[in-house]
Amino acid sequence: MSTAAIALKSTEDRQDLIVQTPTAGLSLQGCLRVPGDKSISHRALMLGALAQGETQIQGLLLGEDPRSTADCFRALGAEISALNTELVTVRGIGLGNLQEPVDVLNAGNSGTTMRLMLGVLASQPGRFFTVTGDSSLRSRPMSRVVKPLQQMGAQIWGRQDAAFAPLAIRGEQLRSIHYHSPIASAQVKSCILLAGLMAEGETTVTEPALSRDHSERMLKAFGAELKIDPETNSVTISGGAKLQGQPVIVPGDISSAAFWLVAGAVVTGAELTIENVGVNPTRTGILEALEMMGADITLENQRLVAGEPVADLRVRHGSLQACQIGGDIIPRLIDEIPILAVAAVFAKGTTVIRDAAELRVKESDRLAVMATQLNKMGAKVTELPDGLEITGGTPLVGAEVDSCTDHRIAMSLAIAALNATGTTTINGAEAAAISYPDFVTTLQKVAIG
Repeated sequence: MSTAAIALKSTEDRQDLIVQTPTAGLSLQGCLRVPGDKSISHRALMLGALAQGETQIQGLLLGEDPRSTADCFRALGAEISALNTELVTVRGIGLGNLQEPVDVLNAGNSGTTMRLMLGVLASQPGRFFTVTGDSSLRSRPMSRVVKPLQQMGAQIWGRQDAAFAPLAIRGEQLRSIHYHSPIASAQVKSCILLAGLMAEGETTVTEPALSRDHSERMLKAFGAELKIDPETNSVTISGGAKLQGQPVIVPGDISSAAFWLVAGAVVTGAELTIENVGVNPTRTGILEALEMMGADITLENQRLVAGEPVADLRVRHGSLQACQIGGDIIPRLIDEIPILAVAAVFAKGTTVIRDAAELRVKESDRLAVMATQLNKMGAKVTELPDGLEITGGTPLVGAEVDSCTDHRIAMSLAIAALNATGTTTINGAEAAAISYPDFVTTLQKVAIG
């Protein structure tokens, strides 16, 4: 396919992605690499800023969210070099040494930046901070981290009893707690663990199911004292440890790879290899779900890189079958459900996704948005209170759809458009840059026909 058939069209206030499928159809072929893992990129910048000495980061994601994290921690006193994928150097200031910034800290669109940073800020005695974000982030719930921090003695004020940003924080000497989280959330867990670094004694977080463990792996590497109990989904951190700067190699983000895994599985004749992808078992729910659907995916060249499991993922087109998705797997694929819904559109039978109400408070209400936008293209998607019911097999037709300024929605709709007859216009496609700045150029590179 020529790049003219997949192209960005700039308007006064946004960029739209035009996907025009030729009459003869198209296919996808080639090898590619996805951007660095967003979760690991955030944590490398944060822990590097809190550590003593120098942290060197290779493969950092250059999306808008990590840029927000870097800007915030620069304002707090850390020296962070210009962001790039080759090498980013962070000269940390040490725990307890954050500067009181002269301006409001702006987390942009990044919930990870704000929620994790709140644990750091609340534990800085005698200093005052104010944090905000864009309109989307200001509408997303912060009480899930504010309440446990308040149990530790944090002083936090904001809209609706500190449930929404902007938030004001006065740093305090925090006390340790054992927090039983009502949800399996790596952001909640990580926030409390970061606060526990400066608290007296041992701070424990217990979850109802296993959430991603990037924070635990990296905290250990930087010198924190952690105890992990997999039987109870609990992790305990000891206060007072000194963090030391470390080299960090960021693997490719499986959440970004998920778009190509689904594209390769549903586009006729497709075969793609996604190299250097992180396959941390707390993040591989998407692989398990696609395996349940019968996708032809193999893991090659499996290895460990800086403590994180990594592999090359090869995917080939094949028929998919509907399945039931819910329960403990959801925290391990929560970010991939929008693109998983696209896979279900092309699967035989009816797929039901449950226990995913968390998606209603992401960058958009992802359940409502995916149902609405896919149905515009002719899909049969029913919105459930905590998920989606998707009847596959209905041919899609090109339509004008909207990203709702959500990066995962924009890219999911682009993959759906590859199998739609005619022309699809995805309004607000620039949102993809939040986590995958080169998504469109990569799509143009691998599409043939």
